[in-house]
Amino acid sequence: MSTSKKKEMSFLDHLEVLRWHLIRSSTVILILATVAFLFKNIIFDTILLAPTRLNFFTYRALCDISKFFTSEGMCIEKLPFTLQSLGMSEQFSIHIWVSIVAGIIVAFPYIIWEVWRFISPGLYKQERKYAFWFILVSSLLFFMGVLFGYYVITPLSVNFLGNYSVSDMVNRNFKIGSYISIIKSSVLASGLMFELPIIIFFLTKMGLVTPDFLRKYRKHAIVLVLILAALVTPPDVISQIIVTIPIVILYELSIFISKIVYKKQEKEFGLKKSV
Repeated sequence: MSTSKKKEMSFLDHLEVLRWHLIRSSTVILILATVAFLFKNIIFDTILLAPTRLNFFTYRALCDISKFFTSEGMCIEKLPFTLQSLGMSEQFSIHIWVSIVAGIIVAFPYIIWEVWRFISPGLYKQERKYAFWFILVSSLLFFMGVLFGYYVITPLSVNFLGNYSVSDMVNRNFKIGSYISIIKSSVLASGLMFELPIIIFFLTKMGLVTPDFLRKYRKHAIVLVLILAALVTPPDVISQIIVTIPIVILYELSIFISKIVYKKQEKEFGLKKSV
């Protein structure tokens, strides 16, 4: 490697490198968003509007589980609402934004790869060889979160809010934008939430958190998890428990990952603080 390449990059150089990473990521997102835009029927009829139908997978699964325990308390019998568009350009705008979100979701592995390429120059040589696993694990966690948001949080929210009424005199005619917003926030929030182990991995590498710290504030974290579950789910106990369980599992997994990283750093750099 030449001496010029070994020289530390200036702040403006870093910005220039970041700009090109963003340009490449945006280009891929735009291409995939265009593809999603062309497959309107699949995106809307098959995927997004599926939770409005009683034969949706989650509703049938809940009913089967309920019948297994000789009860039908979790069977969804009706979704008494209709979706409507009140603005001339509303459906077109929604079509565009949904396509962009779909492009971001599908392009996530590539985006993570660009993130890795940006941060890898600051890593040690032995750490750079883990690029494949970083991209694979990050992508799997994100897609697991997306599926959790779509198959768990979304139907629970749609069922609760769709059946909720302050009076029989009020018709349940919801704007299509309001419905899409619930799905979008549920899916993206869950996808990012499932990245917690990856976030903890890097925070531990940077020395910002330790396994002791995570264990010490476990109770506080559980309280925050319950608050988060209350924000992203309907205000009923069953829904909040269903959402809370995987988040708590992810937090415990994060402690385990932090412990491994911290012990490795202790071994390599002779840290005296005990895990």
